[in-house]
Amino acid sequence: MTAVRSPPGGGCPYDSRVRNTKVFKEAVAETLAELARRGVTLAPSTVEDAIEKIVTTVAERLGIQLRSAWRYFDAKATADRLAQSLNSYKESSNEKEVGQAPMPPLDNPELAVVLAGVPDVLAQTGGDLYAVIVNVAVNAWMAGHIHGEDGCPGCDGSRGPAGHDWQARMRTITEMQPDVTKWFDSDVWTRAVNHAGYTVTRR
Repeated sequence: MTAVRSPPGGGCPYDSRVRNTKVFKEAVAETLAELARRGVTLAPSTVEDAIEKIVTTVAERLGIQLRSAWRYFDAKATADRLAQSLNSYKESSNEKEVGQAPMPPLDNPELAVVLAGVPDVLAQTGGDLYAVIVNVAVNAWMAGHIHGEDGCPGCDGSRGPAGHDWQARMRTITEMQPDVTKWFDSDVWTRAVNHAGYTVTRR
């Protein structure tokens, strides 16, 4: 029976036969080191997922055991592939024709409100970073959707007759008088998070 379980915190299931081995941990460390030499930073979990997929795919295609598939693993080649994928993603994300919502200006009052809400959400959820990210993502998604449709002159035909009054939304939020200068200062924002009793550190 294949030992497959979900990692802590959810996410895609992983094969413990691959991950719970010394060779896997060494492969992750080597690949992260190769990425660092290329000036590329990726989350270890992303690298782990990629390596597991590579090894299991090799084993399946060649009809060999997982432990034998490691002889085909190359940390340098894996790092090159991951770096290339990241660069391709960045390039495609920068293409204007993909129809993505425009980035708000740095004095956008709604973005200031979203940023200011992070320390509060941290405090309310007891430091649940997942809840914070979801809250920010949902707000950003909605703001980008509205701005993308109603703040974009070329998107007039992409919404229903009711539409969204983006300018009215901005006026309403501006009336809340968010401190735009304050919340776009990363040091001020970090101090607010710390004041809420939390800090983000890398283990």
